[in-house]
Amino acid sequence: LQFCSHGATGSQDVYFVNTKIILPLLTAMLSVACVLTGCQSPKARSPSGSSASTRNNCYSLLHQLLDEQKDVSILRFIKPEHSDVKNLVKKIAANSAVGAKLLEEFAKDDPSIRLDDIRLPPGEAATRDAIASTKQKELLSQTGDEFELTLLLTQTEALSYASHLAKVAGENEPQPDRARALAGVSEDMRNLYHEVFVLLLSKTKSSATNSIGTQPD
Repeated sequence: LQFCSHGATGSQDVYFVNTKIILPLLTAMLSVACVLTGCQSPKARSPSGSSASTRNNCYSLLHQLLDEQKDVSILRFIKPEHSDVKNLVKKIAANSAVGAKLLEEFAKDDPSIRLDDIRLPPGEAATRDAIASTKQKELLSQTGDEFELTLLLTQTEALSYASHLAKVAGENEPQPDRARALAGVSEDMRNLYHEVFVLLLSKTKSSATNSIGTQPD
């Protein structure tokens, strides 16, 4: 899996799993409900200038991140996890799939919305590739508690970034219903972040206690 710190296209990030790396490893092993239902939405105002640029860049980065995050649960096919970690990772994958589909519906309904507007300086893109390569090797070589702690840590980073991306995208979205939907995505990602953080803290304490218990007298 590829782990992206900022979910950019063409760059691997350290925060979540990307099937570009994992799926080849798995080859041998193996609608979203519309948020804008109800009354017809008012006609969208087209954002202009820097607001439109910021919106589309956030939409694109967020979609790339969520589209990759929706596959994070694939790890369970090659790495054993405790049920609490497995269930939370599956929840993250499901919510990410819903968010990605939502953005695709936005782009389908409004041609001014772009999901391919990902701009990264070459130096940053190269650095993310290097980080992703290191993180991938770590995760594929780890087992047990070490693997779970690393996975949870990457998820806190990915979910925090997703929450803020959705928040900024919503702040630059002139269509009220879409702005509210993005605020909802931001809140969902933030809540998942807190769930992962609590579990990570619990696992860290447990790991530390076990480590102390195995120390020679």
